[in-house]
Amino acid sequence: MSLREEIESIGEDEPTLRPTKLSEFIGQKEVLANLSVYIEAAKKRKNPLDHVLISGPPGLGKTTLANIIANELHAPFTPTSAPAISKGADLVRFLTLLKTNEVLFVDEIHGFVKKQEELLYPAMENYFVDLVVGEGVTASALQIQLQPFTLVGATTRSGLVSDPLKSRFGIHLKLDFYSDEEMAIIVDRSAALLSVKLEKNVAFEIGKRSRKTPRIANHLLKRVRDFGEVKNEKSISKETCLYAFERMGIDYLGLDPVDRQILNILINRYNGGPVGIKPIAVVVGEEERTIEDTYEPFLVRAGLIDRTPSGRVATRFAYEHLNLTYSNSLKGGDTNAPTLF
Repeated sequence: MSLREEIESIGEDEPTLRPTKLSEFIGQKEVLANLSVYIEAAKKRKNPLDHVLISGPPGLGKTTLANIIANELHAPFTPTSAPAISKGADLVRFLTLLKTNEVLFVDEIHGFVKKQEELLYPAMENYFVDLVVGEGVTASALQIQLQPFTLVGATTRSGLVSDPLKSRFGIHLKLDFYSDEEMAIIVDRSAALLSVKLEKNVAFEIGKRSRKTPRIANHLLKRVRDFGEVKNEKSISKETCLYAFERMGIDYLGLDPVDRQILNILINRYNGGPVGIKPIAVVVGEEERTIEDTYEPFLVRAGLIDRTPSGRVATRFAYEHLNLTYSNSLKGGDTNAPTLF
């Protein structure tokens, strides 16, 4: 198991590390500013909040934000995920059990099949579901009225959410990667909640290597804490922090061994690209979706990989990061350094 898989397999952050109010949520300022207006307006009207679609890479706070929405509305919160709802009957059961103004959170909502989406359309628009009872000539239509509710859908692959379903969400929120400064604040907050003392600049060092992702920052903080506790440090030093990252194989950009393996495959095996995702996945030994969802978004945003119509290409910055000589004759990209952070 790779380090990235190990980190993700640990599960969700400890509940105490999750912010529970909009005022506690760090980063995503424009998203939060608009969301606070929508929530206040819904509360003044005493109506359920419009359905919300939250998109963005894993670990940026989609589930946390959904929970905050319920808290701010003082409404019940029911979480589930599209893969867990395998049948239309399961979805109907969730919908019919909802209380007035309840928030139903569906993670990975792009996983719904067409029949499930068709059940959702009237539920989202008019708060009822249509069921067909029986088969053949004995079949009859049954309409079940629902309590007004708010559906909050989260997706890491917004392009896979069908247009008819996407159009029924009145509020669209897109979460983006965090800045190094925001990551340091998140690490400091989590350290305080975990009663972990950090020396100066340690929080920034952890945040810088956390791939701009709070979930990863919290997991890495705990691993650094482990090294500090073994060394009996009352306050974790930068030396111990850097040693921990060296042992875990995480470099100053936050790349782990699998990230570097992907870059090495692009450069050394395929001369910088372009190459499709399937050959990369085969050589790395990961599923294509794991490469696309877990590793590639950060590598692209960090300016290490370019996605072109012909396939993935390694940029000039990728060569420099691996201390390799870049040649203009190669087909790789020509990015000198990450420009989006």
